[in-house]
Amino acid sequence: MMNKITKTITGFLLLTLLFVFSCQKNNENKLDSITKGKATIYVDESILPIIEDEQAVFETQYEAKLHLVPQSENEVLNAMLNDTAKIAVLTRTFTARELQVFEGKKITPRITPFATDAVAFIKSEKAKDSLVALEDVINFIQGKSVSNIKGLVFDNPNSSTVRYISELAGLKIDKQKNIFSFKTNEEVIKYVADNEGMVGVIGMNWIFQPPLALQEMVDKVTVLGVKEKGSNEYVFPTQDNLAQGKYPLARHLYIIDCQGYSGLGMGFASFLGGERGQRIILKSGLVPDRVPSRKIKIRNNITKDKN
Repeated sequence: MMNKITKTITGFLLLTLLFVFSCQKNNENKLDSITKGKATIYVDESILPIIEDEQAVFETQYEAKLHLVPQSENEVLNAMLNDTAKIAVLTRTFTARELQVFEGKKITPRITPFATDAVAFIKSEKAKDSLVALEDVINFIQGKSVSNIKGLVFDNPNSSTVRYISELAGLKIDKQKNIFSFKTNEEVIKYVADNEGMVGVIGMNWIFQPPLALQEMVDKVTVLGVKEKGSNEYVFPTQDNLAQGKYPLARHLYIIDCQGYSGLGMGFASFLGGERGQRIILKSGLVPDRVPSRKIKIRNNITKDKN
């Protein structure tokens, strides 16, 4: 009887030790928690500036280091689907087919919307007009002659801007005449600034918050007002127009976390959607998913300024 009890206790202790060892091993493999450690985040290149701003503040507030990998939308999606990336920032959510891939791996992506951005059209500041009709852009993609467009310039053939405009046109953008693609939004801005008549298609965030080295080129381009089909009004992609839903090429931004545990993916998503992160978005010129509250300080005494 004692031997059976001893064997039972010994077996229980072994199982307990194995469980503890397993937990310790899993924790060692995790390089991050919600507010500490290191993590890699894949970012749609067309919205990189705002994520760099958020990253800078997040890292000063917490003991965390985020490595941003800017890529085209298709490259980011492929990295997520192939388990190369666990955290990503995109301008769209997953399709039903893409979600099935994650379901097959027993992964439930956490998807958090945090801002509204826009696809913008730009021209050289030397251009005589600062307006464009969406119908003209679609006609140009379909191979029709349009007097005020000499060429369309995209950031990357696999980018979210190409996908967005392709869906609007109902036609895949693929080697049409006078339609060009570079690798980044930065290259588009530089090219359009130096080539009158070309229309660039970029993420609006690059105009609101360009890197300091690019500011000179941004000053040489003009953002176009856009008229959608059936409308007589040209609307510019201002923060106010985005907030009111007037600009026809608005798009939401999402952070997607597939880590499967409480890591920096969850922490950064909470930061983006929180008070501090939303204020950064508001200051950037984009539209936060929710408007941060305003703190009003009430003073009982009025102090006159001294001359």
